[in-house]
Amino acid sequence: MLRNFSGKDCHLPPTRLASSQPVETETPKPAPSKSAVFLRRGFSTLLLWGVVAAIFASMVPAAYLGLICILVLISTLEYFRMLRADDVKCFPRFGMLMAVAYCGIGYYHLLQGGKDIPPALDACAIFIAVTGAFTLQLRYSIKGIEALLAVAANLLGFLYIAFLFSFAARISFGLPGDGAVPGAFVLLWLIAVTKFTDMGAYMTGSLIGKHKMIPHISPGKTWEGFGGAIVFAQLAACGLYAILPERLSALHSWPHVIALGFLLAILAVIGDLAESVVKRSLHAKDSGNMLPGIGGGLDLIDSICFTAPALWFYIAWVIPNLA
Repeated sequence: MLRNFSGKDCHLPPTRLASSQPVETETPKPAPSKSAVFLRRGFSTLLLWGVVAAIFASMVPAAYLGLICILVLISTLEYFRMLRADDVKCFPRFGMLMAVAYCGIGYYHLLQGGKDIPPALDACAIFIAVTGAFTLQLRYSIKGIEALLAVAANLLGFLYIAFLFSFAARISFGLPGDGAVPGAFVLLWLIAVTKFTDMGAYMTGSLIGKHKMIPHISPGKTWEGFGGAIVFAQLAACGLYAILPERLSALHSWPHVIALGFLLAILAVIGDLAESVVKRSLHAKDSGNMLPGIGGGLDLIDSICFTAPALWFYIAWVIPNLA
């Protein structure tokens, strides 16, 4: 019994000091073993290669562009979901509209026989992405750097995903060759080199990786894995060129193939780390859960967003001047 401030007695409700029933606590789920992760990743990889092989064998232009467009839209949606989940101010509807419009107009031009997405479309899209984001920001009050971050986040979403990944479509249709998709074999070569880089880094790092490469960004990356990435990239680059020299004539010669193998391997690793920067900044483990063991669409194309433009520029600028 206690006395309140008026001097009167008051009674406190009885409290249970101890419960006769044990308190149930949630036990954290154990992390999957390396073998389980490897099996999931292997299954997803085989599934993806099956899809790529089917589309490649079809040689239907709409199938190529349809897959590229779907990956762009899924990845863009994942990007804005990660932003919103971490309470980062952005304009997701405008970002998705930009991705849809850019892919729709640019890829329609390719289907009509164009060899490249018109540079005027690229410039116009970037202009609209910048001015549109600023225009939408005018509706809100300025709270420190939040306004600039909102504009920058939207612009990054367009440039990083829709614009950079569009170079996969440019490679498919903008190179000299036979058939409705003249650059199909070069695109297949690019995908193989990029994915073999990822696979080599993962397998080598998992087996013998000891020395951390860049732990403040990606704790799992090791220098041993990086060495494996270089080796596997060269195996894919040189192996496919040895088998299909005529189909890969756009690569010109062995010195260019070897140089591109090193260049694309380094950029594939940087592309993977770039997405790690995005995910760690937004406190996300994966961009999505579309593919067991791999993650979402952005986890799938992150490296190609860096390797595809590099291959396009190398073929367009370096090879003609050094041939």
